[in-house]
Amino acid sequence: METSRNRYFLEIAFDGGAYHGWQVQANALTVQEVLDRALTTLLRQPTATVGCGRTDTGVHARQLFAHFDWVGTALPMDGRSFIHRLNALLPHDIAAKRLIAVAPDAHARFDAVSRAYEYHAHLRKDPFLHGRSWLLRDVPDVQAMNEAAKLLYGYEDFSCFSKSNTQVHTNICRITHAEWRWVGTDRLVFHISANRFLRNMVRAIVGTLMEIGRGEQPPRHMHTVIQSKDRSVAGASVPACGLYLSAVAYPFIDITV
Repeated sequence: METSRNRYFLEIAFDGGAYHGWQVQANALTVQEVLDRALTTLLRQPTATVGCGRTDTGVHARQLFAHFDWVGTALPMDGRSFIHRLNALLPHDIAAKRLIAVAPDAHARFDAVSRAYEYHAHLRKDPFLHGRSWLLRDVPDVQAMNEAAKLLYGYEDFSCFSKSNTQVHTNICRITHAEWRWVGTDRLVFHISANRFLRNMVRAIVGTLMEIGRGEQPPRHMHTVIQSKDRSVAGASVPACGLYLSAVAYPFIDITV
């Protein structure tokens, strides 16, 4: 009897503070390692996931998709039971949210059409934000930062914001949204969306915008940074604790569910 291979997308969220990013590493604990181990236990067959992308050490995710394959006629439980039982095997800082049956050739990384990140910063010491937001010493000029952020729309080569020695074949990205917004009077969130992101890209963009927000550079400095294609010209990377992968979109998944 021929066995079939069924592919599923799994939506998860996690607090990345205890992990060295998403992707499995030889000598460090990662989210993917913990998730694969839980899936293998639940499904009673070796199960490896493929994620929609990688997150760095300490970065969080409100929404991350990964796919895995089940060899057999059908999963031995319905989706609701699957999520409940998987969450019982996962630690408190990783949550399974949704299981979606997809076509056998659907791919969590290559089929994603857009990704969105948020960067959180706050201005007043708050123990409940420690490890989840960046505490700023001074109030930045948000208007100047948003003026500079709009300049990102006019470019596609973001080599200046890419971590060096990466294995990507192109530094071309299309940014569709970039904006700082106030949350109350003492919290700021940077929202950015694109078809793809480079390693360390968002943290480098935020670092560059913060230089402008502190008055160290004018908004037009963003032109100089991008045109240089040189990482050393951009601002320093901001702390990972404030960064969240917030949404990943696919043409065949309703992300509003």
